[in-house]
Amino acid sequence: MNPLQSTSLPPADPAHEHRRLRVATYNIHKGVRGVGPAKRLEIHNLQLGIEALDADVVCLQEVRNFCHRDSRRFARTHFGWPDSPQAEYLAPDGYGVAYRTNCITRTGEHGNALLSRWPIGDIGHRDVSDHRFEQRGLLHVPVSWRDTTVHVVVAHFGLIHASRVRQVEKLSAFLRDHVPAGVPLVVAGDFNDWSEKLDGPMGAIGLARGGPRVLTFPSRVPVFGLDRVYLRGLRCVSSFVPRGPAWTRMSDHLPLVTELELAG
Repeated sequence: MNPLQSTSLPPADPAHEHRRLRVATYNIHKGVRGVGPAKRLEIHNLQLGIEALDADVVCLQEVRNFCHRDSRRFARTHFGWPDSPQAEYLAPDGYGVAYRTNCITRTGEHGNALLSRWPIGDIGHRDVSDHRFEQRGLLHVPVSWRDTTVHVVVAHFGLIHASRVRQVEKLSAFLRDHVPAGVPLVVAGDFNDWSEKLDGPMGAIGLARGGPRVLTFPSRVPVFGLDRVYLRGLRCVSSFVPRGPAWTRMSDHLPLVTELELAG
């Protein structure tokens, strides 16, 4: 039994399970925590955590495709660095995997990923970097949920408010070009909106925040709601942030889990 299941969501209500889509968003901090000699590998614990969320769709940020430095460093640990890219390693059995790179460094690369219990379509990506010091991107994946196609965009926005506003504009242009009008849409991720000013610009492009403000950062004592789900054509029935020492340990963010239904 997964030891994190007791600190995860309560079981889904069978009476509503057929019409609810459970979407989670989680910044996994590249699968490691700490700095210097105290740096530790958390990717194996994160695998258990993501399985425990039991989400239909998992939107991930700061996912390593590879990292030469950390793979060498942790090669001698008991579990070791995974042989496969982190998105594939984290996916529960039977889940589809989509990944695209946002950031390339001297030692590796990382980006956004989507894990889906339901079949996925063609994978899209858009670079929305606002300046050379922050490489940011959007990952776009259509998900065939029962008899409906839900378009999902995994986002990781910048640290500066003006950059985030411009990234909303780039998101709007991307949606206009790649997502048909009127279809259900989820935009989930780490929006780095420390000042809580992004709901207005997102609303102006037709995206409503899914559920009330919930605190996800920093994981030890969360005071900011950086991780969010924005919706079009869907409504949020409930949201949940798992807590406890295990979740605090795995990343500097806590995951946000939402239950969604088709609107109207």
